[in-house]
Amino acid sequence: MPVDTTPRSATFTFVDGDWVPGNPPLIGPTSHAMWLGSTVFDGARWFDGMSPDLDLHCERVNRSATNMGMSPVMEAKAIEALALEGVKKFDGKTAIYIKPMYWAEHGLPYSVVAPDPESTRFALCLFEAPMHTAKPSSLTVSPYRRPNPEVAMTGAKTGSLYPNSGRMIIEARGRGFDNALARDMNGNVAETASSNIFLAKDGVVMTPVANGTFLAGITRSRIITLLRGAGVEVRECTLTVEDFKAADEIFTTGNYSKIVPVNRLEEQEFQEGPVARKALQLYMDWARAAA
Repeated sequence: MPVDTTPRSATFTFVDGDWVPGNPPLIGPTSHAMWLGSTVFDGARWFDGMSPDLDLHCERVNRSATNMGMSPVMEAKAIEALALEGVKKFDGKTAIYIKPMYWAEHGLPYSVVAPDPESTRFALCLFEAPMHTAKPSSLTVSPYRRPNPEVAMTGAKTGSLYPNSGRMIIEARGRGFDNALARDMNGNVAETASSNIFLAKDGVVMTPVANGTFLAGITRSRIITLLRGAGVEVRECTLTVEDFKAADEIFTTGNYSKIVPVNRLEEQEFQEGPVARKALQLYMDWARAAA
């Protein structure tokens, strides 16, 4: 039975020196990436004529490739320029997701399990993806945990980490929630299944300290900087589920949707609060000024 490879939205991919429309086949059954999971990616956004922190996302995908044992074959500045070139292929009406990717084609001769850095390939995929900023989300506590650096490649934004996130979301959706609060192996909150998380309590903003079990995101860092610059106290610290249940408000940050307020954690309801609104306003003001 033929497989439908038609993308769900307008899509362009730069690979092997050319822009290709749609969803081109990139790897085969003997590719290391298909067989043994040597993939890394990053995700930036273009919307309303701006692409905040695109340079940082391009730099991070190269760090991810290096940490996975691959060799970045594109300079970060070149990836950034290609992304802005690709944006011009769209009509400019819908937000775009910008996804640079590396993968290995072969394993090392002495151990096929390890990727051969000389076989690293690059692609840059852009596709239309509407923003869902400020759309409230509900959370449950996942029974699954984030791995420690000793047992997983947490130092890279790699596709091999995402099946764990996927099962968190599937399990949460099965119980009527949008997403899941993920704990580390010590039982402390790390993030959600797909984004970083913040709470506000008595005017102080707190977020889990980066301990190597989760990706401390670029948007997370940007929000911390902006809030502190606006005079808000922000603490990076060890937080428990009970800390979040006792919060005045909860919100998440991530490149895909920027700021998302949490309106329910388990059976406890929350209102969209002033800190989340302030964070979003600060972010958008900064992004427009930087564009």
